[in-house]
Amino acid sequence: MTQQSRTPLAAQGPGRRRVVGGLFGLGTALLSAPLLTACGGGAAADPKTVTFGSNGADATPKSAYSAVTKAFTRDSKLKVTTNTVDHDTFQKSITSYLQGTPDDVFTWFAGYRMQYFAKKGLCAPVDDVWDTIGSGFSEATKQLSRGEDGKYYFVPLYNYPWAVFYRKSVFEERGYEVPRRWDEFTALAKRMKKDGLAPIASGYGGGDSWSVLGAFDYLDLRANGYDFHMQLMRGEVSWTDKRAARVLDLWREVTPYYQSGAGGRSWQDAAQSLIDKKSGMAVIGLFLGQQVTDEKIRADIDFFPFPEIDGSHGQDAVEAPTDGFMLSRKPKNDSGARKFLEFLGGARAEELYMGVDPSNLAVNRQASTASYNDLQKKSAELIASAKHISQFADRDSDPGFISTVVLPGLTEWLGHPDDGASTLKRIESQRSRFFSA
Repeated sequence: MTQQSRTPLAAQGPGRRRVVGGLFGLGTALLSAPLLTACGGGAAADPKTVTFGSNGADATPKSAYSAVTKAFTRDSKLKVTTNTVDHDTFQKSITSYLQGTPDDVFTWFAGYRMQYFAKKGLCAPVDDVWDTIGSGFSEATKQLSRGEDGKYYFVPLYNYPWAVFYRKSVFEERGYEVPRRWDEFTALAKRMKKDGLAPIASGYGGGDSWSVLGAFDYLDLRANGYDFHMQLMRGEVSWTDKRAARVLDLWREVTPYYQSGAGGRSWQDAAQSLIDKKSGMAVIGLFLGQQVTDEKIRADIDFFPFPEIDGSHGQDAVEAPTDGFMLSRKPKNDSGARKFLEFLGGARAEELYMGVDPSNLAVNRQASTASYNDLQKKSAELIASAKHISQFADRDSDPGFISTVVLPGLTEWLGHPDDGASTLKRIESQRSRFFSA
């Protein structure tokens, strides 16, 4: 997700049969990750305190959440005790956390990822909160915030697009033109390599393997269309389908242009290489901007939509994950937590957050966009123009399937991008463990 570590991976949910140990060499390392624990442990409830579990551990989101919680405390006189954990640990430990004594309110993701825990009864509905905040959101956002039972379980804060980012000055100095089609994109990558640049910045080492999903998703969306992509994510079609095989065939065309050593590099280091003009392009989210402190450099960063592969699909789909908040199933301060969620879902909270973190876009339509920089304005236009919005592979699919089967398979394949058929066959062999027929 993540950015910050934005979209790292959720642990397998309760009730799921576990993948055979050691598949793709993963073993039990993921399952023994350090656990996210709640603030206050088993202490008695304090009616004047709301506990908040946050995955915003990096400096920028941490400061942004601080600005929001301080404003809420001033308004409500309720203290917010924040439990901040890094994204990777948060996502890997989320199931154990929610089954234990979680914080009253916690950060999470819209769509399938929210619905997964709502269906398991690990969070509480917030329809009353939506009675207050609902007028600020579009119908599409409302749909992303409802569970399969039609109740609301999610309060959105921001979204952000994935695209192909670059520095305008590099393109101007070297005479590069923004590509629209796949053949133009691969030709540009070849030219960049000849010019001594790493054509495509990449870092998926350690806990950042999630970052490869951006390229996979876009390749599938562009080659096969939104409907097939969502069917693949929901386990409705085989991973050995010829359309899935085509994704790896296309991906193989650009792997020679990936930054060397990507498997041992973080996404932040990869982004920095783009900022430092050592790489020419990066398939990444708007959160790239968190790496930038110099406003002159920020003004030099631009992006273009992932290139067209099949004209029948064009560039009509955009990856735009939506982040926000949920209410634990038995909050210690239920009343205070709901007041907090009403504040978080309001325009003021979004304006406060975006005032500190300019790498996201407010979802509430009533929030002011006057402070948006050029990247934010262009990002908002890209999302608004999309015919289809996808969240991200590890948000649109079963989290356990992605984290313990798909990602290990794809990252292993990227190390030796030759026989895609065997990789897809191994992924397919585990699909039935996570999706019923």
